[in-house]
Amino acid sequence: MKINGNEIRPGNVIEHQGGLWAAVKVNAVKPGKGPAYAQVELKNLEDGRKLNERFRAAETIERVRLEQKDHTYLYAEGDMLVFMDSESYEQISIPKDMIGERVAFLQDGMAVVVESHEGRPIGVQLPEQVTLEVVETEPTVKGQTASSSYKPAIADNGLRIMIPPYMTVGEKIVVNTETMEYVKRAD
Repeated sequence: MKINGNEIRPGNVIEHQGGLWAAVKVNAVKPGKGPAYAQVELKNLEDGRKLNERFRAAETIERVRLEQKDHTYLYAEGDMLVFMDSESYEQISIPKDMIGERVAFLQDGMAVVVESHEGRPIGVQLPEQVTLEVVETEPTVKGQTASSSYKPAIADNGLRIMIPPYMTVGEKIVVNTETMEYVKRAD
């Protein structure tokens, strides 16, 4: 689907320089002299490279629609992760580096969304938040509960996370999978 250069929005996936790129940030610029343009920060969906491009309103860009299918995470096999299509029960393998450091959040049976283009997987969307258990942290210091400083902790998936000072080992916490930060105490 063709769109004009000034119609690009954050989250759009476009075909550019022979690859697939996601628009991360878009800034409309109207200089005093010359035509207006969109300053777009792009991220390559295959290798993660970043690129800043200017698109004039007169330019046409190919916008790509990604197929999104629900999958279930099954297990890791070497450098590959195995997922099962929730409808057809067909299994696919995706390289770990496609998810990057967020691979630590994957749990057996977790529901994810696999994005693909022309039948080829190019991304995996994890749930926005996951529940983890604190397995190691510093002991609580009396009188420190009023302080807004956080202390380091290690979750059951091996991830280092900063948590409030009053929390102890064995407590369940909710962590944001995008920012990799503590959100709240789990219910």
